[in-house]
Amino acid sequence: RMFWLILLIVVAALCALVLFLVAPAAGRKELRTPFAGRNFAHRGYFGKDQRPPENSLPAFAAAAKNGYGIELDVQFTADRRLVVFHDDTLDRMTPAKGFVHDMPWAEFSAQPLAGSDEHPPLFADMLRTVAEVNPDTPLIVEIKSRSEYKHTYLEELCRATIAELKAYPGPYCIESFDPRVVGIVRRQAPGLLRGQLADSYRSYRKTGAHPVPAFVFSHCLGNFLGRPDFIAWCPEKRNWAVRLCARLGAMMVMWTALPEHDTRKLEAENDAVIFQWYAPKQQYK
Repeated sequence: RMFWLILLIVVAALCALVLFLVAPAAGRKELRTPFAGRNFAHRGYFGKDQRPPENSLPAFAAAAKNGYGIELDVQFTADRRLVVFHDDTLDRMTPAKGFVHDMPWAEFSAQPLAGSDEHPPLFADMLRTVAEVNPDTPLIVEIKSRSEYKHTYLEELCRATIAELKAYPGPYCIESFDPRVVGIVRRQAPGLLRGQLADSYRSYRKTGAHPVPAFVFSHCLGNFLGRPDFIAWCPEKRNWAVRLCARLGAMMVMWTALPEHDTRKLEAENDAVIFQWYAPKQQYK
């Protein structure tokens, strides 16, 4: 009898711990309204041929002109200029090599994107471009992070992002794969909608992540830091922790929907969809 009582207590304690770790923000549904039921152009509105290139001013202008929301990525150059660029390194999208955070703005801004005449923009220029085309365009801004980034560096990166967003006339929110970033946004801008990006355990392991952090990040066990309003989840089947977040009231955002996916099903199952390489309806709910 004592054994079963102890077991019950242990199970209850574990359940309480899991709830504490993964629980999203409570309420705040009014903040979700500008983003709910919308399709968001991933890195702007661009094609497989990279014409216009992803994360370029023409790609962002095209998304705004076509009435889509926009998802984009920001990070610092070596001299702490806030730029729009997805990859940690320049290798895929430019002729240069190395990390974005190691290259100063003057050199970085001169790099052609995907062999085009376009260049990676400042975040401020991106915001200005979109506002001129359609000032009501909702933005999902991902703050890029790496495990080696110190807390003070991330504090400055978040502060710079939030400061520049204040000049934007439309609705915006912030997301990150790094729970530390979501926690910093929670402290610096508590009234701002915030989201936790998560990938599947299998994907994290494929990129070389250790099994423990792969499990932690894929199961949103860092949610206690930021109490995210939404979970941005990959195309794979939701694991038990992500399903629990949804049950607990988290807004569900899907990334990245591609033409080969069952996009209608994704729209039915998610509150917002980040898409690429096709032309969905602007709003579906």
